Amino acid sequence: MSRVTLSRYLIEQTRSHNTPADLRFLIEVVARACKEISHAVSKGALGGVLGSMGTENVQGEVQKKLDVISNEILLEANEWGGHLAGMASEEMDNAYQIPGQYPKGAYLLVFDPLDGSSNIDVNVSVGTIFSVLRCPDRNGESGDLGEEAFLQPGTQQVAAGYAIYGPQTMLMLTLGDGVMGFTLDREMGSFVLTHENIRVPESTAEFAINMSNQRHWEAPVQRYVSELLAGKEGPLGKNYNMRWIASMVADVHRILTRGGLFMYPRDAREPEKPGKLRLMYEANPMSMLIEQAGGAATNGTQRILDIQPESLHQRVAVFLGSKEEVERATAYHQG
Repeated sequence: MSRVTLSRYLIEQTRSHNTPADLRFLIEVVARACKEISHAVSKGALGGVLGSMGTENVQGEVQKKLDVISNEILLEANEWGGHLAGMASEEMDNAYQIPGQYPKGAYLLVFDPLDGSSNIDVNVSVGTIFSVLRCPDRNGESGDLGEEAFLQPGTQQVAAGYAIYGPQTMLMLTLGDGVMGFTLDREMGSFVLTHENIRVPESTAEFAINMSNQRHWEAPVQRYVSELLAGKEGPLGKNYNMRWIASMVADVHRILTRGGLFMYPRDAREPEKPGKLRLMYEANPMSMLIEQAGGAATNGTQRILDIQPESLHQRVAVFLGSKEEVERATAYHQG
């Protein structure tokens, strides 16, 4: 029996589900870029790519060498193919304009080139998160593409996914009709379909949160986590395990693989910020994947995919994973 590669899967989607050909080609280009990033990550110290650049990104975070390398790989791979009208990256202040000599396409690509990069030097799984949007009709307008073109709620995403660079390199993808998982076969040089129609169990006994921030959480999160920790003797009536990798890609991958709950709530240290994670680059694509796998994702009070973005680098609180626990945590905020 022949194995289904990502390319073959996308061709079948084009034939049977009316997936546009230009979207198929775009996903294939993103996947090739992820293979290149995977290779750079795997070289580690041998490739001289560990450590910091000594610069900061728009978020005020110190950039790792691989942050910058990954960002350049994605830009260069995608700028010339004619599938995109523009790109936006967590590592860049403004929208990236497709160079004038290249044709423009119908889509926008939004990405976090290397999520969890603070873990690179200690050899923990990191990854690339991406989201595809349609470019709004510009009514014949020429010139640079403005930020406003990207400010679409997550419900408008036409595709989302991530590549995780761990013991295996995997690509998790949704085109809006379920979630498929592909594993990179390095001998073939192709992503091969290994996980079909991934589902997140509705119930779970596992949660992920950074407990060191507990003193800064709002009251609903304090209450909810204390009930989780109370275990079988507490109001929830069962024992929970805690897992925290500090790489969103790795934590979400675990949830897609076996269920669980991921929480990154807002806290009192920066009360003016509604959360830590980026809506466009992290929360929206991950929420689309989780929902397509039968889970749920909110910011504590509303569905993440319904949030109307106000800026490219907007932050949000995130509660995502098994539906039962996400709904419970959200109800505590709403109550």
